[in-house]
Amino acid sequence: MRFQIVSPALLLLLTATLPAQTAPAAAPTAAPQATPYPYATTPGPDPRKPPMSRPGAYTMQQIVTMAEAKNPTLLAAQANLRAVKAQETQAAVRVNPVFTLSGTNVTLPAEGASNPYSYSAQVSRLFERGDKRHWRVDAAQATTQQTQAQLEDTVRQTILTIKQAFTKMLVAKVALELANASLKDYRHEVEISLDRYKAGDLGKLDYERLDLQLASFESDAANDEIALLQASDQLQTLIGIETPSDQFDIAGDIVPPPIVSTRTDLIQQAILHRPDYAAARAAVSAATANVRLAVANGTTDPTLEGEYDRSGTYSSAGFSVSIPLRLFDRNQGNKATAKYQADASRFTETAARNQVVSDVDQAWVGYTRAKALSLRYSDHYLDESRDVLDIARFSFEHGGLALIDYLDALRDARSSTNDAVNAFANTWNAIHQLSAASATELTP
Repeated sequence: MRFQIVSPALLLLLTATLPAQTAPAAAPTAAPQATPYPYATTPGPDPRKPPMSRPGAYTMQQIVTMAEAKNPTLLAAQANLRAVKAQETQAAVRVNPVFTLSGTNVTLPAEGASNPYSYSAQVSRLFERGDKRHWRVDAAQATTQQTQAQLEDTVRQTILTIKQAFTKMLVAKVALELANASLKDYRHEVEISLDRYKAGDLGKLDYERLDLQLASFESDAANDEIALLQASDQLQTLIGIETPSDQFDIAGDIVPPPIVSTRTDLIQQAILHRPDYAAARAAVSAATANVRLAVANGTTDPTLEGEYDRSGTYSSAGFSVSIPLRLFDRNQGNKATAKYQADASRFTETAARNQVVSDVDQAWVGYTRAKALSLRYSDHYLDESRDVLDIARFSFEHGGLALIDYLDALRDARSSTNDAVNAFANTWNAIHQLSAASATELTP
């Protein structure tokens, strides 16, 4: 190996130039970028948040309470129950006695013993045998119990209808908020596109295509407003408001709550508390009482009569007993009819019980499927669609994405939001259906 001797002057030159070589190079001056067009606007409201409401807006429980007090259908059913219950009093009455007063020869002149004035008074009464009064009361009470259960079933179905109407109005409020936000965003985009068109940065065809799509956003907002007004009128009618008001408002969560009850628990609750099943059981009791009453009506009822007679100066008393002979009419047809009706009521009770179990099963399946989908939207799809929209917006603002692609991303995000609202609505309706099927209040 050979070494070369470096002169001191060369070393001094290298030392002087070394810092200049190791110093970081100055960054090149960035070329000025064009300011991106401000298409980006704030995203629409989160559908997982409750919609805005006026002060004093009614909750679902308040709406149900108002309906129970003012709904005309429920008031009519309550009046019908009172009418049926009044028949218990009628069934318990006893047969009235009969008083008869008669006179003979009162318009002819009295001619002593040959033609005296004659008067008579009779009191008679029919005595019921076979314990008819007891079985009439029993049948009337069973009918009242059946009518009471039918009233409760009417309440159950009416409350289900009211809850569904409440959910419909709540969903309409959310849909209108989303539609207005979408319309605002898209109108802003069209305005910016007009500026680009005037500046020569956007072709006439592209601008007019964008402008034409504005009509669909305006149509959505108008249709959602109509749907909200109609849902509000329907709900107000159900709670007994004669003249609907446009100031009527409700408040509630759009995201449905979880249910902690199991399918088995709900079936047991339904069998115990479903009023239509209770009405079927009461119908069996009423039919059984009618069978006993039909048998009792086949017994003989004697009529006892006491009589007082006055003829001239003579008085006399007497009595009579009248007993129908049941040789032909022994109430055979009514007995057979009552028996067959009792058999039919037992089959009806079995069918009602099977229907209760089936209703809970179907409602449970509907709830579990709807809840699973709504959870996917609330926990995954909504956030994912918002991320996609944010990325598309950033790319579009910086020239990395075409306008039409950005609008597609915006529409996809809005579509996902609307689908999420529909999933929430389906879950709410499934909860209401399950609550009605099990005769259990499942909402907090």
